[in-house]
Amino acid sequence: MRLAVVIVSYNVRDLLRRCLQSVCASARHCKGWLSVDVTVVDNASHDGSAQMVAAEFPHVKLSAMTDNLGFTRANNFVLRGLGFGADGEDRAASAPDLVLLLNPDTEVMDDALGKLAAFMRDNRSAGACGPRLHYEDGTLQHGAFAFPGLAQVALDLLPLAGLPGLSRLMQRLLQSRLNGRYSRRQWLGVAPFQVDFVLGAALMARGDSIRAIGLLDEGYFMYCEEMDWCLRMGEAGLPTYAVPAAQILHFEGRSSSQVRWQSFERLWASRFRFFRKHAHLYPHGFHLLLRPLVRLGLAWNGWNARREFARGRLSGDRLGEQLDAYAKVLDLGG
Repeated sequence: MRLAVVIVSYNVRDLLRRCLQSVCASARHCKGWLSVDVTVVDNASHDGSAQMVAAEFPHVKLSAMTDNLGFTRANNFVLRGLGFGADGEDRAASAPDLVLLLNPDTEVMDDALGKLAAFMRDNRSAGACGPRLHYEDGTLQHGAFAFPGLAQVALDLLPLAGLPGLSRLMQRLLQSRLNGRYSRRQWLGVAPFQVDFVLGAALMARGDSIRAIGLLDEGYFMYCEEMDWCLRMGEAGLPTYAVPAAQILHFEGRSSSQVRWQSFERLWASRFRFFRKHAHLYPHGFHLLLRPLVRLGLAWNGWNARREFARGRLSGDRLGEQLDAYAKVLDLGG
């Protein structure tokens, strides 16, 4: 089998180096049955990332962009080059069997590449799969979720954990299916299980699935594109699975944290797009409740931010950035 690993990177040179080292090490476990090729798209980094890849990983294909294409467009750029999409139909036969979208702030542990690929090899009906993710300190990160509903929006925006007597309840809710989570028992086991979608931090898709449903939706600059992709696969009869035996370390959000509030705006722009695009999942009544819920959550968080500013814990510039982001999200929501 042939696996193409696609890594879209922005200003995380040192993490990218560790990621590539781990991919190379994991690929060595698969010699004899899995051929692994790696492509890095550098999204106009200014920290020497592209130069590092060229100098230290000459076997890796590098595409150094002069502009930041965003996560979705950059991945599609590579997918088209691999032979997927309308302009690559004549090269479909040369396209890889599997594609792994992998964040640069990850480290592939042991033979995770082989375990994910073996699952796809042995389960021909599966459209995509993802591994068990761990945070930097080794604790479990939920790497797959149910499609979001109003409960998840509320738990995301309303900081109820700070209210007396609600901390323990909130922690239980945050880890529950109401918040889109699958059980820790499933994650800490070894048996694969079906999920709605896996995070784009590490998402393996079958080449035939990509041909069946098309590329990522470039209407998403970043965020929710993997949700959309997995939903489209599921609706085509190609379900998504979590494979907890395959493990990957994830240093979450190192790129997006560089532009925190811009990332917050992009997150909500993508969420609103997802909700509107898939109206069969989110009927009119959902949107009638979504808008006041988002307004309430942002008002609450804005009030807390002003309180932190009054106490000297937040600078005026930071407060302005945060409130400006909230205003833009409210505009996006209509």
